[in-house]
Amino acid sequence: MKYILLFLLLIPFTLTAQQKIQTVNFNQLEREWTAAGDTMVIVNFWATWCKPCVEELPEFEKLNKWLVGKKAKLLLVSLDFPKDIKTSLIPFVKKKKMKSKVLLLDGGNPNVWIDKVSTEWSGAIPATLLISPSKNFKDFKEKQCSFEEIKSIIYSLLE
Repeated sequence: MKYILLFLLLIPFTLTAQQKIQTVNFNQLEREWTAAGDTMVIVNFWATWCKPCVEELPEFEKLNKWLVGKKAKLLLVSLDFPKDIKTSLIPFVKKKKMKSKVLLLDGGNPNVWIDKVSTEWSGAIPATLLISPSKNFKDFKEKQCSFEEIKSIIYSLLE
């Protein structure tokens, strides 16, 4: 009976450990793409409270699977409030069984960093930034994106 109890006590800890979400400031996030070298970086800005964002997440999960073995990485950057990480973001990621890398942006004042992402960005989400430092390529989409749309851009750059 002791073994069963011990096993049951470990389950919540294990599930929480799988859902570790790193909180980053904008400078840390920016280093993710400036230090990427020949790796393409796809950064999707989203939030749990944004309906179009939630609708597009399965497309990015599909993209994440497709990227395996390619010189590209996907970052799903949550714009949820940092105080809500345990009550909203982690439960959301668990419920949706998300496998992509999720970062929580504690960006302070968005007016300071939005133009650094793209001067075209009004601040609305969902928004996706595609960067290929080695090919001097940067593209920005302030809209809901499909797997096929993002895949075609990446495919043309990775050839």
